[in-house]
Amino acid sequence: MNRQAQAAVLFLLGAAVLHAAFTDLYLRYVKAGLRPLLILAGIALIGAAVATVWYEVRRPSSRPEQPGEREEPGGQGHSGERQGSGGYGLSGGQDGESDGQGDSGGHSAGQSAGHSGGHDEHPGGHGDSGEHGHSHREPRIAWLLVLPLFALILVAPPALGSYSAVRTGTALQAPFGYPPLPAGDPLRLGLVDYAGRAAYDHGRSLRGRHVEITGFIALGADGSPYLVRMALNCCAADAQPVKIGLSGHVPPVLQPDAWLSVTGTYTARRTKDPVNGGVIPYLEVGEARPVPVPRDPYDESWNN
Repeated sequence: MNRQAQAAVLFLLGAAVLHAAFTDLYLRYVKAGLRPLLILAGIALIGAAVATVWYEVRRPSSRPEQPGEREEPGGQGHSGERQGSGGYGLSGGQDGESDGQGDSGGHSAGQSAGHSGGHDEHPGGHGDSGEHGHSHREPRIAWLLVLPLFALILVAPPALGSYSAVRTGTALQAPFGYPPLPAGDPLRLGLVDYAGRAAYDHGRSLRGRHVEITGFIALGADGSPYLVRMALNCCAADAQPVKIGLSGHVPPVLQPDAWLSVTGTYTARRTKDPVNGGVIPYLEVGEARPVPVPRDPYDESWNN
């Protein structure tokens, strides 16, 4: 992968991240509050791609000529050859005391000069990419950058559903407080909020109120129906289910992963999650109707 290919991959990856951030696709991966960070990441990737192209355009095509490396009429193009040849020739002229010794010194100098010149050319041929037109290849592992690009473009994973919910214990924890509930009948309440109030506040703020809760269906090993919502700390990788049991007028046929809007009242009934022993409160169902998958399947708010 050369620099131009790296720039193209970075640009496409940044564009894919921005596309996900400006649509609902990013909600399949991270919580809604991380949208600004995704936008910044996409801009940074595109900026890195532009900087890479700019660097390649501005970079000289060859290494500047160094002093003493100009080719001479004798055909010797490297200063190392001239220095080696001159040095050995001078030594031969000074030390030779006879014609034979001079010839021997000249022959030795020629061989040494040729050997020195060949040695000098070798590093230049292999180490000087600008002078000889060779470029270093970047590691092939860089092509792995293409994988997240394909994942963003070609794969739109569904939100985690009943398969994960029945194999993971409930993540319900005691809330820090119980803000006053708004007026309305029925009261549209988040599943996590209802579960926390029912399990740890013993339903004090829920008594005498009709609540409407939205979630997807998960069936336990014994066929018990649960209404579930996956709660996020950061991203889909750390999603954990919060479950409430259903009693009362439960529809006779329930399909796992089907989304329902359930209207009912608080009941003191509760059970333990068979996976981790966590508390699962119940809701007395008065009415249930199917609904489409919400825009943010992980989000918990008053307006669910």
